[in-house]
Amino acid sequence: MRIELIEETVSTNDYIMRYLPARENVIVCARRQTGGRGTKGRSFLSERGGVYLSALLFYREVPAAEAFRVMAHAAVSVCRTAERLGASPEIKWANDVLAGGKKLCGILIENGVKGSALDYSVIGVGLNACNDVSPLGGIATTLTEASGRYVSADVARETLIGEFCRPSTFAEYLSRVKFLGKRVAVEENGRAYYATARAILPDGRLELEENGVLRRLSSAELHLLP
Repeated sequence: MRIELIEETVSTNDYIMRYLPARENVIVCARRQTGGRGTKGRSFLSERGGVYLSALLFYREVPAAEAFRVMAHAAVSVCRTAERLGASPEIKWANDVLAGGKKLCGILIENGVKGSALDYSVIGVGLNACNDVSPLGGIATTLTEASGRYVSADVARETLIGEFCRPSTFAEYLSRVKFLGKRVAVEENGRAYYATARAILPDGRLELEENGVLRRLSSAELHLLP
């Protein structure tokens, strides 16, 4: 697989699309992004000291209904990276990796679909290594803080690429989800409520129990309780 390291770009997810016509599997990393993107149109702080990686992968005969396994693999890759570097991560559904209750990483997946099949994925990962996250007001952490020792962006990047290129299983994903069976706060379509998280299904839906009724959500804002 081609691996490219660039100094700076607006967004690695946007940059990597230049390889789409060649249908080539590629990983692009930048030392800094000037317009990093998160989910739901949010910006993603992308200063030097973090790892900003995008992978472009093409598929054959993968049903679009199985697209969540792309997200699951990215989250597992980040968790294995953090564990190797001395941190204790956990996954918060659906696309955040936390350490010590703070956000360690954000993941943005952009899929291309043909008919009922998954054609390609652009998998964007922003992982905090030794960058300054203080502008985020205490909601984020870094590998350096979470592990108690300095972790450079270069070491974190090399480790993440290695883990991303290894296969993973859905069981590995579930083993790093720590909030199942616990009460969570949910924001869904303008409605806020509490529920008990019961399961994450293979298609990525979150199964909740609210007042004795099971519900399955495809998207919502989830807040873990102390």
